[in-house]
Amino acid sequence: MHQTTYQIADKTDSRKLTEFLCKEGQFLLPMVELITEAEMAVDELIEVTGRAAIEAVLTLSAQEVAGPKHPGKEAGEITWYGRQKTTIPLSERTLRVDKPRLRRKGQGPDKEVAIPAHEAMLAHSSLGRRILEILMNGISTRNYRKILPEMAETVAVSKSNVSREFIDASEQTFKELCERRFDGREMLIVYIDGIAFGQHHVIVALGVDKQGYKHVLGLREGSSENATVVKDLLTDIVSRGLQVGPRRLFVIDGSKALRAGIDEVFGAGKNPIQRCRNHKIRNVLDYLPKDRHDDVRAAMKAAFQLPAEQGIAKLKKLSQWLAQEYPSARDSLLEGLEEMFTINRLELPGQLRRCLASTNIIESPYAGVRQKTGRVTHWRDGQMVLRWTASALVALEKRMRRIMGHQQLWMLEAKLQTWDEDQEVAKKVKSA
Repeated sequence: MHQTTYQIADKTDSRKLTEFLCKEGQFLLPMVELITEAEMAVDELIEVTGRAAIEAVLTLSAQEVAGPKHPGKEAGEITWYGRQKTTIPLSERTLRVDKPRLRRKGQGPDKEVAIPAHEAMLAHSSLGRRILEILMNGISTRNYRKILPEMAETVAVSKSNVSREFIDASEQTFKELCERRFDGREMLIVYIDGIAFGQHHVIVALGVDKQGYKHVLGLREGSSENATVVKDLLTDIVSRGLQVGPRRLFVIDGSKALRAGIDEVFGAGKNPIQRCRNHKIRNVLDYLPKDRHDDVRAAMKAAFQLPAEQGIAKLKKLSQWLAQEYPSARDSLLEGLEEMFTINRLELPGQLRRCLASTNIIESPYAGVRQKTGRVTHWRDGQMVLRWTASALVALEKRMRRIMGHQQLWMLEAKLQTWDEDQEVAKKVKSA
């Protein structure tokens, strides 16, 4: 089989190489996003994404020598022969990766076949370093179909091969996420929030089980203000095994459509709802001049720390102060006020309450996505947005830690079991 001669850009070409590697590369969004997640350091990014990218290029290079693997079919002159550990030199360290092994048929020594991309990387450490620099720097992400072929082509892997491999991989990731089953999984908490990519919106549901582990439940293109989208998302999650019967806490961004969708799918009034306090504060401040922001923000945060009835009373007083000059801010403050204090009524410990007071668990992974797509001027379609949101979430999910205060989740479970009774007692006390 003919082997392509590899040509690696020398130092004088490094700027040109960097320029075309930095061209629009949506595929790299999930990789780049990892570095901005607070839980991942630069060294960890190198270990996870750098290894994955380089191992993928090595595998594709091996395919160009021996052809794709076809289990059960007779191989050609050069055959696949497992994998082995090797190292790729970078500027100040080496990176351990798994490399495919190729061998020629027959007995005797000297049957090992070199993988051209591996030989190229060993000969030119600047190539591996350059790939990692691209992964860790800002990338315009309009056209992921272009950057991966160009990156691989620097070590003579065909563009068509790369496109097939990675487009199929991203689509498969999205498909697997949408088909996840939750039979037997006991989710105590469900967070629901959305993110906007230009004119496209994505709504995501993330569950937390009794041990505090996080699970991406599903996502849909559309706004959390769209009742049909919300209902479709929740109905789909139920169809994949999330039981309707057990009571759980829903933490939502505050939209009325979300509240209505939860009631319709899981039963009206059957589950406690906690509205995101961060969303509420932002919504109120949007109606106020900047010189009022600090005072109002501080007053709201202080009220949230009080027992439910006292905190509600404090915010009602604040609304009276806002009424004359800022009536829209007052209306925003009072809307859904009772559901801002659900976790206070559950009388949960402070550490656990901090994790349940907002949808930050979903918003944290979104932060890197927002940062790295800031220069995108055009999202081709909603499917593109869904595919790469799914890829980012799946990549991050593997590194998600248990929620803060997970040791106290048994207390939330106990409170949920008596939620109806506690609500009835509270109503009687309030009306007495």
